[in-house]
Amino acid sequence: MALTGRAALLAALGTLPVGVWAPDWTGVLAVNGSLALACACDFALAAPVRRLRLTRSGDTSVRLGEAADVTLTVTNPSGRPLRARLRDAWPPSSWQPGTEVAASRHRLTVPPGERRRITTRLTPTRRGDRHADRVTIRSYGPLGLFSRQGTHKVPWTVRVLPPFASRKHLPSRLARLRELDGRTSVLTRGEGTEFDSLRDYVPGDDTRSIDWRATARQTTVAVRTWRPERDRHILLVLDTGRTSAGRVGDAPRLDASMDAALLLAALASRAGDRVDLLAYDRRVRALVQSRAARELLPALVNAMATLEPELIETDARGLTATALRTAPRRSLVVLLTTLDTAPVEEELLPVLPRLTRRHTVLLASVSDPHVARMATARGDVDAVYEAAAAARAQAERTRTAEQLRRHGVTVVDAEPEDLAPALADAYLALKAAGRL
Repeated sequence: MALTGRAALLAALGTLPVGVWAPDWTGVLAVNGSLALACACDFALAAPVRRLRLTRSGDTSVRLGEAADVTLTVTNPSGRPLRARLRDAWPPSSWQPGTEVAASRHRLTVPPGERRRITTRLTPTRRGDRHADRVTIRSYGPLGLFSRQGTHKVPWTVRVLPPFASRKHLPSRLARLRELDGRTSVLTRGEGTEFDSLRDYVPGDDTRSIDWRATARQTTVAVRTWRPERDRHILLVLDTGRTSAGRVGDAPRLDASMDAALLLAALASRAGDRVDLLAYDRRVRALVQSRAARELLPALVNAMATLEPELIETDARGLTATALRTAPRRSLVVLLTTLDTAPVEEELLPVLPRLTRRHTVLLASVSDPHVARMATARGDVDAVYEAAAAARAQAERTRTAEQLRRHGVTVVDAEPEDLAPALADAYLALKAAGRL
């Protein structure tokens, strides 16, 4: 229970006539006694808070950057009307900064025996699960002098999924995939290593594709057509260790790696390949396996939603062993990790041959655009020193990538906005070359 500002204002105004006409205890008791009686009546007429019944409905998931609506139904079983202010509390990251007060507080009037619905709109700023905290209701009497207050626990969870901003690149990569399959009107048939069909020879065809056995059985020259491999296995490995926590722009490196993984998974599933996901640092953080094409993306975004970088060094030996157990047959293993010199040379390179002997390995890493800007800075002594430091960092990164390439690893190193399409292009190049 609590006094309202209106009661305090009436008490203050009541002191004026007391001070002028009756500056004694009689005047004080007359004013305050009347006010106390009015407050008691107001309190008695306010609807009880603890008897209210509250239920939730609405969205259970939302992509980062979009809005989710959660509806709260308030039922008033008492015989008194409910005049209330309500606060629907959620974690601070459930709203954009500065919008929490307007979004979480509501005015509510519920007649006796009826119910009303109010909607709280969430605009989360971070991935993960957002759990409703509590609902606080302050019920006022008809005079607005006194109020009842109570708290209800009404559980609800909204999962904030990765935004998948790179999906805008999917149509162009699917068009390239159709060209590889030979399903568009292009001058050349799609290349690949799997036999597709026989057709009549036309001038300009590669004579090495002539099928002499089929030609001998008919009156025209027959050539083989090929298509990229299908039903190949791709294992996406997300490094969730210390280096993935480094911020590039406004987001950690892990978020850019997730976005690239989602684009590659969408593209590979359309190409007829099977895609699994492994997130690892010193233990398995997420594992998605054996999902059908239509179930793959929902399963991936749900698994990625709760992933956060861990401030520990990644165990490269454990990661390699887990990847080999997860992909026992020949696969394309896509490592989304760092190109920093120390982690690669000290941890990854000693165990890399175990992966490359059995699998095709593709490593994708996020580069910092701020370093590229520093490398071009000039003008004063500080800028020149920054440019020298950036050039040295870039040279070390290039040297590390060359070391990986000498071990047979395909390396993709790009800025956050370019990593997803660059990784998709590398996958298509491997498929076109028959290296999957």
